[in-house]
Amino acid sequence: MAELVPFAVPTDSDKTLLVWELSSGPTAEALHHSLFTAFSQFGLLYSVRVFPNAAVAQPGFYAVIKFYSALAAHRAQKACDRKLLFQTSPVKVHLGTRHKAVQHQALPLNGSQCQELANYYFGFNGWSKRIIKLQELSDLEERENGDTMVPLPKQSLKFFCALEVVLPSYDCKSTGIGLVEEPVNKMEEGPLSCLMKRKTAQKLAIQKALSNAFQKLLIVVLESGKIAVEYRPSEEIVDVRWEEELHGLIQISCSPWKQHGQEENEYLADFSLEEEEFRLPELD
Repeated sequence: MAELVPFAVPTDSDKTLLVWELSSGPTAEALHHSLFTAFSQFGLLYSVRVFPNAAVAQPGFYAVIKFYSALAAHRAQKACDRKLLFQTSPVKVHLGTRHKAVQHQALPLNGSQCQELANYYFGFNGWSKRIIKLQELSDLEERENGDTMVPLPKQSLKFFCALEVVLPSYDCKSTGIGLVEEPVNKMEEGPLSCLMKRKTAQKLAIQKALSNAFQKLLIVVLESGKIAVEYRPSEEIVDVRWEEELHGLIQISCSPWKQHGQEENEYLADFSLEEEEFRLPELD
């Protein structure tokens, strides 16, 4: 049976391991390193968290480990339960349990986590990103309102980014958008601080767009071990404060792209695409 791995924070109990009876000798930091090394052999880890035992229990630690893949978590549990691993006494490893009535809203991975997950399943050279548009919206506001409004010391840096994630082996492309607002006080902050905030806002907009693009992709791990990709575009929820501004920006941006070929028009058109596609990599 195939397993679906979304670009989302893992919350399912079958992706979570509880490890206890960890020795009290090493520090929590040392245990974190040892646990990460031992369990990452079975699959990509989302997190490793080490906690001291309760005061009523014997001295020591326990840990909560989250995998992106339920299959990897099951393999790790079977291989590591009641084994010595990195200490002189065996540890106990159980799959997490949670009441069925408890439901958690899926949270998207940030841009860095999406890249890590993509690198693990597709390879470092198996995917790429291309920035379609990166624009500072605060500049547009200043130009539009410059003749009618007195500049205020407290302003916001606003950046919009549209980019495309490409998986050539799967003949798959996914577009994403990111909007970022960073408050800045030009009266209290110097030019260097404002410049650093501008660069930070740019990077955040790119990371948000990257995360947004990956949310439309599902990694499909087949029984044979091969990887497929399911493309499920959907309408994105945009902050109502930016809807009108974003709509105008896209309308303005579409016109000059036509001069560089019809292909460019498809990038922003993908934002409202509703079809579902399932692709396997082409075989040589």
